[in-house]
Parts: sequence; structure tokens; C-alpha cells
Amino acid sequence: MRRYELTVIFPLEEDQHQAGREKLLADLAANGVEIEKTDETGDRDLAYEVKKRKRGKYVLFTIKADPAKIAGLDRIFKLNASLLKYLFVRIEE
Repeated sequence: MRRYELTVIFPLEEDQHQAGREKLLADLAANGVEIEKTDETGDRDLAYEVKKRKRGKYVLFTIKADPAKIAGLDRIFKLNASLLKYLFVRIEE
């Protein structure tokens, strides 16, 4: 298993934020991903408009996952309407 940083941008609305976060955590657990650390970095302006929004809630997860599962998670996250953006970055050992 490799370590990754997963940065996720959620909408500012609390109900959409909670729904998106619960769905994301369920998807990670279903794919055998181990969450090491969660860091709420707060509300920020987006560099450009995403889904007609100019601000979002940023959350940084440090995770351990099988590299083969990352492609599957990418497909799952694309279908999650409660996520504005997400990015997986591999952490070098």
C-alpha cells in the first residue's frame, strides 16, 4: 500500500458538505483505504468558478491505498455531485 494525499473541495452549504463527506468516507472504506490524517483547511476562494461556485471548503486527507484502487476511486468520485474538485497526489517515501 502506498501513501497519498487526497485534497477535496466541498460546497460551502453545510448539508451538501456533510452529504459529500459521508459519501466520500463510505467510498474510501468500501475500497479498503486507510485514512491516516484529516486536516480541515477551511473555506477558500477558488482559482476559477467550478459548478457556478466561487468558494469551497477544503479538506486534506492523508491515506494509504492500493495503487490499483486509485483509478476506481477516481471513477467513483466523478459521479459524486457533492464534490467540487479532488486530487490524489502520491507521497514519496
